[in-house]
Amino acid sequence: MPLNIRLARVEDAPLLPAVERSAAQSFIHHHGLEWIAQGPVMSTAEHLAFIDQGHEWVLVDPHDQPQGFLCATPSGADLFVHELSVAQHVQGQGHGRRLINTACQWAREHDFQGLTLTTFAQVPWNAPFYARLGFALLTEQQLSPALHQQLTREQLQGLTGRCAMRLDLQPLP
Repeated sequence: MPLNIRLARVEDAPLLPAVERSAAQSFIHHHGLEWIAQGPVMSTAEHLAFIDQGHEWVLVDPHDQPQGFLCATPSGADLFVHELSVAQHVQGQGHGRRLINTACQWAREHDFQGLTLTTFAQVPWNAPFYARLGFALLTEQQLSPALHQQLTREQLQGLTGRCAMRLDLQPLP
């Protein structure tokens, strides 16, 4: 079934927590991170804030029902990916890559220099996935103050083994 990507709309917001919950089920089989499958997800209100700013994209099925999303926020010269989630039943089909590419295209068009994110360093569908897309692992010295604060917040929430990554965005020709 063909899935399309578009900007998220207000009516999508109440449906997106379920998409994130579905995506989180992949953690059930990852030792030490099983709790994420039942842990907190973004609220409808949080999604509405990203939608209001025009910084959330959704992956929709032929019935226009969300199957994935990416939300981001400007952070200095970079666009920070706050969350990328793809419903479990459509994972592994390149949709996460498509959502990242959509955010990259938008970021380039709006003169951002890079795409940044935080993720689990050792989870196969996290840091290794982003590395295959061209993201580079950032050292402690390379962290912006915002990324340092983000990693600190995540650690306080019990998210250990996290890292920050950045994709340098080359200007469009």
